Amino acid sequence: MAKADKAAAIAELTDKFRTSGAAVLTEYRGLSVKQLTDLRNSLRGNATFAVVKNTLTELAAKEAGVTAFDGQLQGPSAIAFVDGDPVEAAKGLRDFAKANPLLVIKGGVLDGKALTTEEITKLADLESREVLLAKLAGAMQASLSQAVYLFAAPLSQTARVVDALRAKVEAEGPAAAAPAAEAAEETPAEAPA
Repeated sequence: MAKADKAAAIAELTDKFRTSGAAVLTEYRGLSVKQLTDLRNSLRGNATFAVVKNTLTELAAKEAGVTAFDGQLQGPSAIAFVDGDPVEAAKGLRDFAKANPLLVIKGGVLDGKALTTEEITKLADLESREVLLAKLAGAMQASLSQAVYLFAAPLSQTARVVDALRAKVEAEGPAAAAPAAEAAEETPAEAPA
């Protein structure tokens, strides 16, 4: 590989490290071209999967400030540069590795933090961003409904009390009015005597 080509490859990898939200290092020894194509297609939309040269990747990672892959760039290596949802990309890699045990996940980096293979598996076990957002929205809606009920309860209780008082006054109204009318009738009769 010519010096200019190496410099261009390093610059491209450095740019991918800097612009990606996450990157997952894998070893693909023994996988066929068709299997790698299937993996790329399954990751499409969330990540790009690229076979890389170890020495150039090591130089690019150092230039980008990524230390997560130090000492791991050995053997046939490929990196999944995650541009979309890291959970979905981790799920895609985990599921493909289960179906094709020749794909070995070595490690990764997420927002500058190094990830072990176990942490990538835990990330893959999380629910997708959309599911988590839907659950959050449901919880918020339930909280809002409860708040509306709590605010409306005193108003409805007050309305019921006022209605009960009105009904009581109406029920007592004719009974209270009758003694008052009798008292008014007796007063004029006593006045002439």
